[in-house]
Amino acid sequence: MTRTETKTISVGGLKIGGQSPVTVQSMCNTKTWDVEATVNQIRAMRAAGVDLVRLAVPDERSALAIDKIREAVDVPLVADIHFDYRLALLCAERGIDKIRINPGNIGPEENVRAVAKACSERAIPIRIGVNAGSLEKPLLEKYGHPCAEAMVESARGHVRLLEKAGFEDICLSLKSSTVPLTVAAYRLAAESFPYPLHLGVTETGTDWNGTIQSAVGIGTLLCEGIGNTIRVSLTADPVREVSAGIAILKAAGLRPGGVRFISCPTCGRTEIDLIGLASQVEERVRNMNRDITVAVMGCVVNGPGEAREADFGIAGGKNKGLLFRKGEVLGTYPYDELLPRLLDLIENSDP
Repeated sequence: MTRTETKTISVGGLKIGGQSPVTVQSMCNTKTWDVEATVNQIRAMRAAGVDLVRLAVPDERSALAIDKIREAVDVPLVADIHFDYRLALLCAERGIDKIRINPGNIGPEENVRAVAKACSERAIPIRIGVNAGSLEKPLLEKYGHPCAEAMVESARGHVRLLEKAGFEDICLSLKSSTVPLTVAAYRLAAESFPYPLHLGVTETGTDWNGTIQSAVGIGTLLCEGIGNTIRVSLTADPVREVSAGIAILKAAGLRPGGVRFISCPTCGRTEIDLIGLASQVEERVRNMNRDITVAVMGCVVNGPGEAREADFGIAGGKNKGLLFRKGEVLGTYPYDELLPRLLDLIENSDP
């Protein structure tokens, strides 16, 4: 089942699944009970473009802060609940927009029914989160090790618990810390369930390694038509997760708008400081609210010819460069003038 064929859920008015755009999520690393710190971090993520923010709720103090946080921000919030179903009930009472649980670790079936009832009464969807590292013991004994089939069987059992309680406002995630297993699990899940899928590779590490693994895993699935919402999990500032997630969606052709920046690799033909110039241009155009492509090329070989589809760009020469627009050369300028002239050209051209 492709992303456009799944059930659609509504998270605080944000649509996920079906024909809705793929959304970007992140998770606060503040203590949720620290309302000021949590609100400030959510606002920073919102400024970076996040669509949905998850909060850890490990205790009652955190649950009791949900309404205060909810009042202070304008982004849908997800409560991350483990072990104590009563925390989910408290969050539901205090205006949470979505709840992430693992029905297998919140006690007997009546606990699941209680959470489903509270969420159903308030139109709060539930995400079932399955992780390869915490599969049920019977499944590990059956399959011998974490595998896609075991993860989907785990998800199926949790889905049945909610469906038995009359609840179908469901989203699913099936994450692993290895990319091949993550991809295999989501492929199988897309064949098995009608519910929207939350994509992510878990425990990927620090900024660099985590972004690479997430781009490969999430990007592969997105390009296959799988996945309705994503989170890039990094041991880093959550704002970096948001930026990486948006970049992945843009690379997959699923997030229009904003500046698309391209530049060539350096080689022996390059006679300008291409790395420095490209970095400066990328930083200056990053937050422009323009649906354009900007190219920085190292020489005339990779200049207007290869970047013909770019709206604006530079092609380097010997201590100078060509300035071009939509493949048309506008002039040749000294290296030091290239950046200001490019920015002036962009800012003074029609949107």
